[in-house]
Amino acid sequence: MAINTPRGNAIRIVPLYVPGAPLPTTANLTYRGGPLLSIAQIFTAFWGTAWQQTPQSNSIQQLNDFFDYILTSSLIDQLAEYSTPTQTIGHGSRIGTATVTTSDPGQSVTDAAIQNMLQNEIANNAAFPQPTSNTLYFVYLPPGVVVVQGSSSSCQSFCGYHDAINGQIFYGVMPYPDCAGCLGGLAVFDALTTTSSHELCEAITDPVPGQGWYDDTNGEIGDICAWKTKQVGNYTVQQEWSNKTGSCT
Repeated sequence: MAINTPRGNAIRIVPLYVPGAPLPTTANLTYRGGPLLSIAQIFTAFWGTAWQQTPQSNSIQQLNDFFDYILTSSLIDQLAEYSTPTQTIGHGSRIGTATVTTSDPGQSVTDAAIQNMLQNEIANNAAFPQPTSNTLYFVYLPPGVVVVQGSSSSCQSFCGYHDAINGQIFYGVMPYPDCAGCLGGLAVFDALTTTSSHELCEAITDPVPGQGWYDDTNGEIGDICAWKTKQVGNYTVQQEWSNKTGSCT
């Protein structure tokens, strides 16, 4: 969306997997003048006591290892074409992790509750870094938790999304892939790395949805190539749209 269009209309989700769904044949991301995450600093937050139990507890280290690798990989290198004269996209880093047990998401949690949790932890939990212009908080929910964003919910309308609180606290929300539409025919961990890479690349290039690099018809860099995957190192990630090549790469 253009910068003067309400952000609520901007596409920012990982859509459900639809077998055989065609990809857009043409797309073009244009820059809308907003911020980018030029050197992404990722903090992972695993919300709920369920993350202290196996097998979820094993996923924490696996996902942190994924970010440690992918933030200095070719996946980030290919985003350099979306640098601007004042913002150069380069390698990032994971700056920490925490399991949040002071509150619990319950069986259903709203985006507003996720925002409140994040703001409370940033204010009161020393493990959480203070937000900067490059900080991106990834919030992971355990199995069985439905995330509600507006009139949409996870596993019915989306598999993940990213947004910004007051245009200053950037965050991604990753529901556990409990359904076929969010597994995409992949193993659970591969589905998580696919959706995480989708939101990572979108948050880097369009942290305030619709105000960075955006296509009015097709959405953000990951939306155009949703569920088209590739291998980077040992990890399954989503391909991303390249204006330069005019294709998913």
